[in-house]
Amino acid sequence: MGKHSFDSRGRSQESKTHRGNGERIQYLFSAEEQLLHSISARAPLPEVLNGICSALDCQVGNVVSVIFLPSDDASEIATIAENAALFGLHTLCSECIVAENDELLGSLEMYCTDPRSLSAGEVQLIERAKCLATIAINLNKQTGHQRNRIKSVDGTERTRVLEWPHSRN
Repeated sequence: MGKHSFDSRGRSQESKTHRGNGERIQYLFSAEEQLLHSISARAPLPEVLNGICSALDCQVGNVVSVIFLPSDDASEIATIAENAALFGLHTLCSECIVAENDELLGSLEMYCTDPRSLSAGEVQLIERAKCLATIAINLNKQTGHQRNRIKSVDGTERTRVLEWPHSRN
Protein backbone atom coordinates (compact mmCIF):
# COMPACT_ATOMS: atom_id res chain seq x y z
CA MET A 1 0.00 0.00 0.00
CA GLY A 2 1.24 3.53 -0.73
CA LYS A 3 1.96 6.19 1.83
CA HIS A 4 -1.69 7.32 1.74
CA SER A 5 -4.80 5.38 2.65
CA PHE A 6 -8.35 6.65 2.51
CA ASP A 7 -10.91 6.86 5.29
CA SER A 8 -14.64 6.18 4.91
CA ARG A 9 -15.21 9.71 3.60
CA GLY A 10 -12.63 9.31 0.86
CA ARG A 11 -10.05 11.61 2.49
CA SER A 12 -6.42 10.72 2.18
CA GLN A 13 -4.61 9.81 5.38
CA GLU A 14 -0.89 9.31 5.86
CA SER A 15 -0.17 5.64 6.49
CA LYS A 16 1.48 4.78 9.79
CA THR A 17 4.71 3.69 8.15
CA HIS A 18 7.45 6.27 8.14
CA ARG A 19 9.06 7.35 4.94
CA GLY A 20 12.29 5.57 4.15
CA ASN A 21 15.46 7.47 3.41
CA GLY A 22 14.96 6.96 -0.32
CA GLU A 23 11.50 8.53 -0.22
CA ARG A 24 12.75 11.42 1.94
CA ILE A 25 15.59 12.13 -0.47
CA GLN A 26 13.22 11.95 -3.44
CA TYR A 27 10.84 14.39 -1.69
CA LEU A 28 13.75 16.73 -0.97
CA PHE A 29 14.91 16.70 -4.59
CA SER A 30 11.36 17.31 -5.79
CA ALA A 31 10.88 20.20 -3.34
CA GLU A 32 14.25 21.70 -4.30
CA GLU A 33 13.41 21.40 -7.99
CA GLN A 34 10.11 23.23 -7.45
CA LEU A 35 11.82 25.93 -5.39
CA LEU A 36 14.57 26.44 -7.97
CA HIS A 37 11.89 26.70 -10.65
CA SER A 38 10.07 29.34 -8.59
CA ILE A 39 13.32 31.24 -8.07
CA SER A 40 14.21 31.18 -11.76
CA ALA A 41 10.64 32.21 -12.68
CA ARG A 42 11.12 35.27 -10.44
CA ALA A 43 8.34 34.31 -8.04
CA PRO A 44 7.85 36.88 -5.27
CA LEU A 45 10.57 36.53 -2.62
CA PRO A 46 8.15 36.01 0.32
CA GLU A 47 6.52 33.15 -1.60
CA VAL A 48 9.88 31.49 -2.27
CA LEU A 49 11.12 31.92 1.31
CA ASN A 50 7.84 30.53 2.62
CA GLY A 51 8.26 27.54 0.29
CA ILE A 52 11.77 26.95 1.61
CA CYS A 53 10.49 27.02 5.18
CA SER A 54 7.60 24.68 4.36
CA ALA A 55 9.91 22.16 2.69
CA LEU A 56 12.30 22.33 5.64
CA ASP A 57 9.45 21.91 8.12
CA CYS A 58 8.23 18.80 6.27
CA GLN A 59 11.69 17.27 6.16
CA VAL A 60 12.65 17.90 9.77
CA GLY A 61 9.16 17.35 11.22
CA ASN A 62 7.51 18.94 14.27
CA VAL A 63 9.15 22.31 13.64
CA VAL A 64 8.16 25.76 12.48
CA SER A 65 10.67 27.72 10.41
CA VAL A 66 10.77 31.36 9.42
CA ILE A 67 13.25 33.40 7.41
CA PHE A 68 13.77 37.04 8.31
CA LEU A 69 15.38 39.67 6.10
CA PRO A 70 17.58 42.48 7.44
CA SER A 71 14.85 44.94 6.42
CA ASP A 72 12.26 43.23 8.64
CA ASP A 73 11.08 45.16 11.67
CA ALA A 74 13.12 44.13 14.75
CA SER A 75 10.10 44.51 17.06
CA GLU A 76 8.08 42.19 14.81
CA ILE A 77 10.86 39.58 14.96
CA ALA A 78 10.94 39.87 18.76
CA THR A 79 7.16 39.47 18.89
CA ILE A 80 7.36 36.26 16.85
CA ALA A 81 9.97 34.85 19.26
CA GLU A 82 7.81 35.84 22.25
CA ASN A 83 4.72 34.24 20.69
CA ALA A 84 6.67 31.06 20.00
CA ALA A 85 7.62 30.89 23.68
CA LEU A 86 3.99 31.56 24.72
CA PHE A 87 2.92 28.56 22.63
CA GLY A 88 5.54 26.38 24.31
CA LEU A 89 7.94 26.34 21.38
CA HIS A 90 11.69 26.24 21.89
CA THR A 91 14.38 27.64 19.61
CA LEU A 92 15.91 24.72 17.75
CA CYS A 93 18.06 26.75 15.39
CA SER A 94 19.04 30.34 14.74
CA GLU A 95 21.28 30.69 11.69
CA CYS A 96 22.54 33.65 9.69
CA ILE A 97 22.11 33.57 5.93
CA VAL A 98 25.15 35.24 4.41
CA ALA A 99 26.37 35.96 0.90
CA GLU A 100 29.80 34.89 -0.35
CA ASN A 101 31.09 38.37 0.51
CA ASP A 102 29.87 37.89 4.12
CA GLU A 103 26.96 40.32 3.64
CA LEU A 104 24.07 39.43 5.94
CA LEU A 105 21.10 38.46 3.76
CA GLY A 106 18.78 37.21 6.48
CA SER A 107 18.34 34.74 9.28
CA LEU A 108 16.65 31.38 9.63
CA GLU A 109 14.85 30.60 12.88
CA MET A 110 13.42 27.19 13.71
CA TYR A 111 11.16 26.41 16.64
CA CYS A 112 10.16 22.98 17.98
CA THR A 113 7.88 21.61 20.68
CA ASP A 114 10.57 19.88 22.75
CA PRO A 115 14.00 21.28 23.56
CA ARG A 116 16.54 19.22 21.65
CA SER A 117 19.64 19.40 19.49
CA LEU A 118 19.87 19.10 15.73
CA SER A 119 20.90 15.81 14.17
CA ALA A 120 23.64 15.72 11.53
CA GLY A 121 21.01 15.11 8.84
CA GLU A 122 18.98 18.11 10.00
CA VAL A 123 22.08 20.30 9.90
CA GLN A 124 22.54 19.28 6.25
CA LEU A 125 18.90 20.11 5.48
CA ILE A 126 19.31 23.52 7.09
CA GLU A 127 22.44 24.21 5.05
CA ARG A 128 20.55 23.31 1.85
CA ALA A 129 17.67 25.59 2.87
CA LYS A 130 20.10 28.43 3.59
CA CYS A 131 21.71 27.89 0.19
CA LEU A 132 18.34 28.12 -1.56
CA ALA A 133 17.46 31.22 0.45
CA THR A 134 20.79 32.79 -0.49
CA ILE A 135 20.13 32.19 -4.19
CA ALA A 136 16.60 33.60 -3.93
CA ILE A 137 17.57 36.69 -1.93
CA ASN A 138 20.59 37.46 -4.13
CA LEU A 139 18.55 37.10 -7.31
CA ASN A 140 15.80 39.26 -5.86
CA LYS A 141 18.34 41.93 -4.92
CA GLN A 142 19.90 41.83 -8.39
CA THR A 143 16.63 42.04 -10.29
CA GLY A 144 15.27 44.67 -7.91
CA HIS A 145 18.44 46.70 -8.31
CA GLN A 146 18.30 46.33 -12.10
CA ARG A 147 14.67 47.47 -12.18
CA ASN A 148 15.67 50.59 -10.28
CA ARG A 149 18.48 51.47 -12.73
CA ILE A 150 17.91 53.51 -15.86
CA LYS A 151 20.26 54.61 -18.60
CA SER A 152 20.43 58.31 -19.17
CA VAL A 153 20.81 59.93 -22.56
CA ASP A 154 24.60 60.00 -22.21
CA GLY A 155 24.66 56.21 -21.57
CA THR A 156 25.50 56.32 -17.86
CA GLU A 157 23.39 54.36 -15.43
CA ARG A 158 21.50 56.14 -12.71
CA THR A 159 19.28 54.93 -9.94
CA ARG A 160 15.63 55.60 -10.64
CA VAL A 161 13.71 57.09 -7.76
CA LEU A 162 10.46 55.25 -7.22
CA GLU A 163 7.78 57.82 -6.52
CA TRP A 164 4.27 57.62 -5.19
CA PRO A 165 1.92 58.16 -8.16
CA HIS A 166 0.26 61.57 -7.99
CA SER A 167 -3.07 60.04 -8.93
CA ARG A 168 -3.10 58.28 -5.52
CA ASN A 169 -2.78 61.48 -3.49
